[in-house]
Amino acid sequence: MTLVAALLVMSLGALVLGAALGYSAVRFRVEGDPLSDKINDSLPQTQCGQCGYPGCKPYAEAIAKGEADIHLCTPGGDECAKKLADLLGRDFVPAGDEASAKPGKTLAVIREDTCIGCTLCSQACPVDAIVGAAKQMHTVVADLCTGCELCLKPCPVECIDMMPVPVTPANWQWAYPVIPLRPVSQVPSVP
Repeated sequence: MTLVAALLVMSLGALVLGAALGYSAVRFRVEGDPLSDKINDSLPQTQCGQCGYPGCKPYAEAIAKGEADIHLCTPGGDECAKKLADLLGRDFVPAGDEASAKPGKTLAVIREDTCIGCTLCSQACPVDAIVGAAKQMHTVVADLCTGCELCLKPCPVECIDMMPVPVTPANWQWAYPVIPLRPVSQVPSVP
């Protein structure tokens, strides 16, 4: 009789603990990857694709998995790269791909005398920096433009130019030094 009672108590205990674990799994379930969500919140959400990914969320997931560098977001610039470096505990690398780095920030400018008001550029702009009505002249709100160049391709009359933003005391920043790493074979040995 004691063996049956012991098995009954053990079975009841296992049933209670299993039910508690099942409830906890449902109640405290985490949707998605919290790290990729934090990374995604640090990105500018322009969905421009300049980083090589179709949007900010896939880029954030690739960073979280260690498949992408943190400095590829051109619209976010150095500020975004600094946030990501702080969040992930990595070294800061200036924004932009080294192979296609542009000399400074650019801004879209529409040649108003050539604009036909087709609205294709404003539809392509991920941050709504282009304003204007159909069959009317369009213009770019300089404070909103990220320089992503997504408005260039759809323009049928090619009236959009990318102009460099002049460096002024208000927007000037210190350049971070690039320190080349030496291969291990060149590191001096300690005697």
